[in-house]
Amino acid sequence: MNKVYYLSSCDTCRRILKESAAADYFELRDIKTNPISPEELDQLASAAESYGALFSRRAVKYRAMSLQNKILTEMDYRSLILSEYTFLKRPVFWWKGKVFVGSDTTNLQALRSAMR
Repeated sequence: MNKVYYLSSCDTCRRILKESAAADYFELRDIKTNPISPEELDQLASAAESYGALFSRRAVKYRAMSLQNKILTEMDYRSLILSEYTFLKRPVFWWKGKVFVGSDTTNLQALRSAMR
């Protein structure tokens, strides 16, 4: 099943979901009300080739916890994402076994190309 992990209170996520007509192609998953499971995160990290690729350094808690001053391991990224939904970079699209992470233009273009 194709899924998109997003945050419903995020304007950027809402805009991207609308532009991509995600409701027509994906199971929508609001990570705040329905957190990502360890198994799902492991599957996404495998496809993305690391937990670090799924980790958001823009999260307010990243600075609040002074994580920018620490050297984080892959297991640190994993445990932080599982403990706090805001650490998952968003949106995360799972499309036919491939993962597209974040809101940057090149990522969204790659998703559109894959969906054709």
